[in-house]
Amino acid sequence: MLTHPTLDLLADLGLQGMAKGFRDLADNPEAAGLSHAEWLGILLERESTLRQQKRFESRAKAAKLRHLAAVEDVDYRTPRGLDRAMFLKLTSCDWVRERRHCLLTGPSGVGKSWLACALGHKACRENLSVFYQRVPRLFAALALARGDGRYARLLKQLARVDLLILDDWGPEPLIAEQQRDLLEIVEDRYNAGSLIITSQVPVDRWHDIVGNPTLADAILDRFIHNAHRIELKGESLRKQRAVA
Repeated sequence: MLTHPTLDLLADLGLQGMAKGFRDLADNPEAAGLSHAEWLGILLERESTLRQQKRFESRAKAAKLRHLAAVEDVDYRTPRGLDRAMFLKLTSCDWVRERRHCLLTGPSGVGKSWLACALGHKACRENLSVFYQRVPRLFAALALARGDGRYARLLKQLARVDLLILDDWGPEPLIAEQQRDLLEIVEDRYNAGSLIITSQVPVDRWHDIVGNPTLADAILDRFIHNAHRIELKGESLRKQRAVA
């Protein structure tokens, strides 16, 4: 008698996880032996699990990650200089909560973008907001936004996320407009959010990419000294897969 009114009430309250759990328990003969407290505990757990899943799906969609990558699928066997202990430490996402940064460098094809997306995916699972952008496209979007009045709004969007992934920085030197864009981005995130930056160019040559020595000091000082570094090496994984 109570099944339908209870389900209707749970649905009205938006408690879809509890509603599904209620149906499952009602259809399970063994559930008759559970106490009221045990029923309530199971229903609350179902609701919590569903809400966590929905939050993750929403964050993952908003992140726009380039690769469907997960930290559990990282290949540590291929020799490319990936420190397993260090990477596993990064998967805790404590560094994001501490507003630190991560720099991934190495030649083309060694998996920098994939690893960055795997860390971004894990951050989404940790209920942290993430946004991924390839640097060339980001600068193009900022240039367009500057022309149509959306520049401040786009910068605010970038500043709002817990983890901003800037993929494929360099090797071309930045023009003056891009230098100012990058300074605005890193200034907004200083002690306020985390960055992952991937590049084929070693960190000690990033001053050359910025171009302007004064701006280079101002930009790089805000994230290099507070960053974990992953320096990959070796041949392209894409070539190895093609040969195999």
